[in-house]
Amino acid sequence: MVSVYLFLGFFISNLLGYGGGPASIPLMYEEIVTHYHWLTNSDFSKMLALGNALPGPIATKIAAYVGYDILGWWGFFIALFATVFPSAIALIVLLKIIQRHRQSLVVKGMTLLVQPVVAIMMLLLTWGLVKDSFGSLGIIQSVVIGLITLVALTKFKLHPAFMIVAAFIYGGFIIPYFS
Repeated sequence: MVSVYLFLGFFISNLLGYGGGPASIPLMYEEIVTHYHWLTNSDFSKMLALGNALPGPIATKIAAYVGYDILGWWGFFIALFATVFPSAIALIVLLKIIQRHRQSLVVKGMTLLVQPVVAIMMLLLTWGLVKDSFGSLGIIQSVVIGLITLVALTKFKLHPAFMIVAAFIYGGFIIPYFS
């Protein structure tokens, strides 16, 4: 029965995750942490950080990790299939429809109006991760790390992977000496 829940959890979150990884992550969080309790909020944050440091789509990395963690290799394949299948089928079907109706105001409106929904979902996920960061690192360290990251990404145009690696190094080699 767990395999069915694993399939449904990832299938639903990726079926409704309009816009790819950024839209799917809050939906996956809802299934993984809130609904099925497969990971804690802290574990999800760590997995998300590690997944962002690796190349490739984030949704498939989350599915592979959680699937393997729940049911081993069988879970790995179930979660991965449930993640990729809806996107592949939807891509084929929707592209055919959009090509036929690309000038339609309805199609333009649908694609424009879903963007604020995705933005709010990302804000809610971010707020949850910020609260977790405040709880584990403290407000001062979290704010300083956040500001350094913001400046590095916006002013110096550093690639996000460098910031993630720097955070891993800081968390692995500096934080343990402050605890």
